[in-house]
Amino acid sequence: MKISTRSRYGLRALAELATCDVGTCLPLKTIAERHGMSEHYLEQLFAPLKKSGIIKSVRGAQGGYMLNHSPDAISAGDVIRVLEGTISPVDCLEDETYECPAADCETCNTKPVWEKLYAGISAVLDTIKLSDIISEREVRL
Repeated sequence: MKISTRSRYGLRALAELATCDVGTCLPLKTIAERHGMSEHYLEQLFAPLKKSGIIKSVRGAQGGYMLNHSPDAISAGDVIRVLEGTISPVDCLEDETYECPAADCETCNTKPVWEKLYAGISAVLDTIKLSDIISEREVRL
């Protein structure tokens, strides 16, 4: 499994928002410049994050984006699921209508492997909060 640029950039951008004081907005242009990202690409990432309620936007001269919840309440898993759509390593674990071309799902001898992998990935990503990400960054600086 490989994490896409969408998730990597999305987490970095939200970690940047998490460093702001409560109620403070950050323009996309600022985030893009600080991290060497395309502002247009960030707009594409922020649209589903806003729709999901993870972030909110504020219009006006002092506008921009801010987290809609505390950094302690937003997990890496929350962000990645919004940006990727799924973190399942195989289709049959998230789509009950998926028909495996190789075998009956109930008799598939590799399904337990994928279930354990999925559970492990989910557990790790759901445990790491934005507050943890910014704490780690502060320790390295």
